[in-house]
Amino acid sequence: MTLREQARAWLDEALTGPFAHARGLGGPGREHEGFEVRQAWERHLGRAGWTCLGWPEEHGGRAATVEEQIAFHEEYAKADAPARVGHIGENLIGPTILDFGTEEHKRRFLPPIQRGEELWCQGYSEPNAGSDLANVQTRAVLRGDEWVLTGQKVWTSLAHVADWIFVLCRTEPGSTRHRGLSYLLVPMDQPGVEVRPIVQLTGTSEFNEVFFDGARAAAGDILGEPGEGWKVAMATLGYERGVSTLAQQIGFQREFAKVVEAAGELRDPVLLDRLTQSWIELQIMRHRDPNLATAKLYWSEWHRRLGELAQAVQGLGGLVAPGGELTELQRLYLFSRADTIYAGSSEIQRNLIAERVLGLPK
Repeated sequence: MTLREQARAWLDEALTGPFAHARGLGGPGREHEGFEVRQAWERHLGRAGWTCLGWPEEHGGRAATVEEQIAFHEEYAKADAPARVGHIGENLIGPTILDFGTEEHKRRFLPPIQRGEELWCQGYSEPNAGSDLANVQTRAVLRGDEWVLTGQKVWTSLAHVADWIFVLCRTEPGSTRHRGLSYLLVPMDQPGVEVRPIVQLTGTSEFNEVFFDGARAAAGDILGEPGEGWKVAMATLGYERGVSTLAQQIGFQREFAKVVEAAGELRDPVLLDRLTQSWIELQIMRHRDPNLATAKLYWSEWHRRLGELAQAVQGLGGLVAPGGELTELQRLYLFSRADTIYAGSSEIQRNLIAERVLGLPK
């Protein structure tokens, strides 16, 4: 039996009984939905070996190929399984620990991620250092056997439910830009860490501000050597924009199908042309290498256009929220406005492509 067939059979059985009502819960702009049952589902996936598929077998994975991971994500979407809550742990910090962590790090942090027992968030962006990641000012000082952190992070996805945060911070006084940065692993549940949710256009709060005022991290909870955090951080960004986007693309296909359904018997030639163009671009996205330097720019701009198209096919009715509650397509429109800002704005992405890929002058 292939991995696809195994996944299909397991999902058919698992999404019954206590998890039957979990179908379709969560997703962008809806991360508040059924969080407790989705966390329980994450642990259920872990016990059955359906998390961390691409990880090595000795660390709880299946050493699955990219093709096998795509197959799983496709079956997961077809089953209308709930949105995952362990994405950042499984797809960002997990692979980073595999590459840069000590054996002690791997023993301590990887099993709880694989089992869905510990959730992570990403401490990169700051109020004065969003896409300019090398300008981070959060500081950490080594005092005895602990790092002591002071500073602020912003746009921290799911920080309000995370157990741990990986933090890019400045550990060498007087250093500038990418020099003197370190990559620390910091527990969230401690004095000196304050999380303030940011209310978004959708009315929900997936993003947060995180304040560090004397927060502590163990001296050994650092990936790479002190001052080498930039290299580690760049590796994490590579994972963020690589295979981890496979599930996202499956979600895009489902959203596109919803937009087509809403269009119904639409006869407007301009909107029909936009729908056709959107479908073509979606197929290109599906078959291109997710590790390409242009990947984030491509999918974020496409998704924002899809949100605009979702509103357009609804006509004037799309301006009204029935009963004060946003519809799925309205939420798509509002939430997708953020796509071209987070994880590196489109302007920054174009600069990186121009300078690093095309070799153009700064």
